[in-house]
Amino acid sequence: MSPDLGRGDRSELSLPIAPSLSPTLDRLSDDEMHVPAPSRTAGRREVLVAGLAMVVALVAALAAQFLMALIGLVTNLAFYGEFSFAVAEGGIHGAPLLILLVPVLGALVVGVLARYGSRAIRGHGIPEVMERVLHGDSEIPARVMLLKPLSAAVAIGTGGPFGAEGPIIATGGAMGSLFGQIAKVTIDERKVLLAAGAAAGMAATFGSPVSAVLLAVELLLFEYRARSLIPVALAASVAAAVRLIFAGSAPIFPTPAVAPAGAWALAVYVLLGACLGLAGALITRFAYQVEDAFDWIGKRFGIHWMWWPALGAVVVGVVGVIEPRTLGVGYDNIVGALDGTIAGRALLMLAVLKFVSWVIYLGSGTSGGTLAPLFTIGGGLGAWSGSLLARFAPGIGVEVATAGLVGMAAIFAGASHALLASVVFAFETTRQPMGLLPILAGASAGYLASLMFAPHSIMTEKLARRGTPVRTGYAVDHLERMLVRDMATYPVVTVSADEPLGEVRTRLSAPARRRGHQAFPVVDQSNRVIGVLTRHDLLDGGQDETTLVRALVKRRPVIAFDDNTLREAADQMVLHHVGRLPVVRRSEPGVLVGILTRTDLLMAHNTRLRAGGARVTETTEEMVAIQPS
Repeated sequence: MSPDLGRGDRSELSLPIAPSLSPTLDRLSDDEMHVPAPSRTAGRREVLVAGLAMVVALVAALAAQFLMALIGLVTNLAFYGEFSFAVAEGGIHGAPLLILLVPVLGALVVGVLARYGSRAIRGHGIPEVMERVLHGDSEIPARVMLLKPLSAAVAIGTGGPFGAEGPIIATGGAMGSLFGQIAKVTIDERKVLLAAGAAAGMAATFGSPVSAVLLAVELLLFEYRARSLIPVALAASVAAAVRLIFAGSAPIFPTPAVAPAGAWALAVYVLLGACLGLAGALITRFAYQVEDAFDWIGKRFGIHWMWWPALGAVVVGVVGVIEPRTLGVGYDNIVGALDGTIAGRALLMLAVLKFVSWVIYLGSGTSGGTLAPLFTIGGGLGAWSGSLLARFAPGIGVEVATAGLVGMAAIFAGASHALLASVVFAFETTRQPMGLLPILAGASAGYLASLMFAPHSIMTEKLARRGTPVRTGYAVDHLERMLVRDMATYPVVTVSADEPLGEVRTRLSAPARRRGHQAFPVVDQSNRVIGVLTRHDLLDGGQDETTLVRALVKRRPVIAFDDNTLREAADQMVLHHVGRLPVVRRSEPGVLVGILTRTDLLMAHNTRLRAGGARVTETTEEMVAIQPS
């Protein structure tokens, strides 16, 4: 036994010893100890999940094509009395009374589906999927997979000013979740399949596989690791390939070629992006204020939420009579804003009225997506601003199409806080490489402006209101960057396995030793660890004084190698319900060289906090409040 009994570098709290695993532990071989599982990057499970993700993507891509056809069918039946799957372009036209009544009838159908089918179909889809990832083990009920696209087809087909991508993303996510539940995979693997289905839905809608992967990373996966990134990337690739069969290889938003931006023009795009990013934050706030207003109206007048979409649809109809191009998906409106066919006052009115119609109908609790309306509003405002600058300050070199692209990306980055997805999406859907620099600069400025004004995005505000704030910042786990040897305690205060219990108790009971370590590794004559005993175990009066210490060891030692990361060590503690780990070298797995405690793991964060500028308190005498992040 070490002569330093009771004197260590750090003290710790005791943990109850686990139930006995064997009656005696004379000497354990290396393979009888609980050693950390070896780390690996990929294996057969990852290959299996990748295969399942591609199957999910194939089904989700076909479902996306079906939903677009269903929207076209509902539109043609409701407004024109024709049996056709073609999606209406240039807005929906008809008699004013028809435009007023059809959205209301469609809203009534959506309300019935939500009340008697599943309330989860309300909203634009992505926040609901995020909530299932965070708090529902990535399990989405199968009925949502059927009811979400059906309700979206009715809402959009009857004039709802939404995009189809939100419901398709939610439907693809539900498919991935269902596959995960059937295949009996782990919760993490089911999350990957859910994200793969969601990314496939977006890629199949817009032909934008890279931005679909980035959107999944930024909004659904909450991680950036090979085990999740590869299946999602393969799924997005499969879905984009399926879209090629149905829609060809042309970009969904064909745009006139843009010239490289000069220095002054780039500065203007940054300012434009900041303004539209701030507009995205204001849109988020206003959208939820509208939702609150419907909730207040429902409670004040006793109107069940099933009827709220019909109230919102009244606004949709009125706005549709004024500007028919606000009705329906309206992808052609984005093209018109970028190529200049919709310009001037008409473009500004389209952007403003689209916003009014969309935000009120969305707040009423119907089913529809947010991406296309945001792109219409952002692209319209950006192109309109660009046209003014090109007219009154032609020397700056601002182009209408580039300004529109910056507006699209900036307003979506400001509203969704998904910067990378916003930038790449604007490029993938237009194929304008010269626009990448202005898009990146403008969207980044928009993201910054939005963060200064609104901590939550249009995707996460709903979760935050339910008491579930979502952190979308990603960083390498600090414990992954440090090794056990960096924080372990040396030298180790040990107890000899062959020492009588009475001698140990005498030393522990001495006044100078009463406030020392709370647990001690038990070693044999070769300094090989055979277990760990707490101070309580050693001082318990139920054992005879002549009993050897080794008789008290009732479980195999749980160890850590000195070259393990602190994350691996922390996982060991959690898996085996222990509060301390004897540390050994990999070359001599049984020989004790140190000990790692829970306190050591906490203290490892000192360097992280100091690097971030935090003031680490040296004593525990003062009360310190948690500072907001």
